[in-house]
Amino acid sequence: MDDRFNTIAGWALFSGIVALGLSSLSARYFEADKEHRPHEMGYPIEGVESGEEGEKEVPLATLLAAADPAKGEQTFAKCKSCHTIEAGGPNGIGPNLHGVLGEPIGKGVGGFAFSSALSGIGGAWNFDNMNEWLKSPKAFAPGTKMTFAGLSKPEDRANLMVYLNSQGSNLALPEPPPAEEEAPAEGAEAAPAEGDAAAEAPAEGEASAEEAQAAE
Repeated sequence: MDDRFNTIAGWALFSGIVALGLSSLSARYFEADKEHRPHEMGYPIEGVESGEEGEKEVPLATLLAAADPAKGEQTFAKCKSCHTIEAGGPNGIGPNLHGVLGEPIGKGVGGFAFSSALSGIGGAWNFDNMNEWLKSPKAFAPGTKMTFAGLSKPEDRANLMVYLNSQGSNLALPEPPPAEEEAPAEGAEAAPAEGDAAAEAPAEGEASAEEAQAAE
């Protein structure tokens, strides 16, 4: 009886070891134990992008042209704990932002003490550098005292910038690039020009002018 039990136990243990080995081998081969998907997909899956081509970035000028200052004002509500924006408003934890677009970076008005990380950048605030600042202040000016993490959505930044621009700056918005014309679908023929209709062959049964003259 003991020999039979030992035999069964031995086979059970052996089967478990084999199963564990096959599982480990399978995981290594198919990368099933990885947090990320394989570098090369075995076959394409509908709706899953390869990641080689990211989403096409919308130009900033296009976002600004479509931006809504009312939504920007709602976003600025998050900034009111540190900033004022009315003309002649006092500085708070951050500087007064009336007319900020177009003024020198890190200089401002009202004697606010900017960090050297920001005041040393130079130049003036425009839509491009303001977009980068609002995206990530710490990336734009490493060492800045600004604790705001930034706005990740380009639309939110555009809305806020057109609102800031309406508060004492009034810079001209950059001209958006022309819309790309869509190529005609494969196999589709272009519509004939307006003057081409007269050049079409006469319908069946109708004689051309030259044929009519020959028949006279």
